[in-house]
Amino acid sequence: MAIEVGAKLEGKVTGITHFGAFVDLSGGVTGLVHISEIADNYVKDVKDHLKIDDVVKVKVINVDKDGKIGLSIKQAIDRPEGHQPPPPRERSGAGGFGGGGGDRFNRGGQDRGGRPFNKQSGGRPSFGKPSFEDKMSRFLKDSEERISSLKKNTEGKRGGRGAKRV
Repeated sequence: MAIEVGAKLEGKVTGITHFGAFVDLSGGVTGLVHISEIADNYVKDVKDHLKIDDVVKVKVINVDKDGKIGLSIKQAIDRPEGHQPPPPRERSGAGGFGGGGGDRFNRGGQDRGGRPFNKQSGGRPSFGKPSFEDKMSRFLKDSEERISSLKKNTEGKRGGRGAKRV
């Protein structure tokens, strides 16, 4: 039987990886359900949604020239007309967007660069456009602070056993 894009089939989960699950379709043909195609909501771990030997309904979403078959579980589900999938959830915490849950301009009157902002102007700084001299003086001040902290942290690490050099 030829596998065609758009076909809805049943298959058995034969393998689970961190990036998706392998599903055995009829006739020993195997396809991959990518982690993003398992459920409408965020899937952190495939094992939370699927187990080996589960029988799942899948939709064929692509067939490559080299025989790789892309499958989707979430597209195989029949939904009523006008049904919208849930909106993506907000990211929070270390490394996420939003800086811990608030909007990006909710930092005590400052934007991400520490500059004052004005909510009425869409979050842009409340002062006029800084001149070249202002930018240059800010850059020089920042770079001097960085260099001095680097010197403090590296002076004691030179030389081996002896005391600090004078």
